[in-house]
Amino acid sequence: MTARTSQILLIISAFVTGLVVFSGVFLYATGNFGAAGTGSSAIGGPFKLIDQSGNSITDADIKGRPYLVFFGYTHCPDVCPTTLFDVSEVLRALGKDADRAGALFVTVDPERDTPAVMKDYLSSFDPHLRGATGDRPSIDAVEKAYRVYAKKVPTNNVDYNMDHTALVYLMDKQGRFVAPFNLKRRPEEAAADLKRYL
Repeated sequence: MTARTSQILLIISAFVTGLVVFSGVFLYATGNFGAAGTGSSAIGGPFKLIDQSGNSITDADIKGRPYLVFFGYTHCPDVCPTTLFDVSEVLRALGKDADRAGALFVTVDPERDTPAVMKDYLSSFDPHLRGATGDRPSIDAVEKAYRVYAKKVPTNNVDYNMDHTALVYLMDKQGRFVAPFNLKRRPEEAAADLKRYL
């Protein structure tokens, strides 16, 4: 075996190994690892929270239409407002079909994000956006159900930020996870994609 052949085999081997590792990580993150053939996803599930108007909201309330679900917090300096603006633009692009879809913003910072704070914050975005908060155990449970990472990061003696997963989850009419929803495209293109699940 020549040195060149050895190099080619080494490159191919590294590529295949990388592909296998990537596939395993992707399947685990989307909840499909070890669930082949079941058609089920390990992302999502039962929850009971409180919306920005102080009303109870459960997983049953978002069934019957496709939903975009995003986890964040109102003190977020950049990712959260940008994402919520982009989701608002998709809902706007849906036109009258926006009433047949939905979007849920779940806080990872319930200590600061009371229903009143959420209501004030969401008033800057599309009215179809619904906020959700609750006590810490309820938020921990929904974070676990959606496989969301969230951690408090102190910025000084009294304040803090939250590191958190920044995916937008597309859920179908049955409340099942479909895929991460891509907002890095024109709102009209994203809206056309969402319409497929109406």
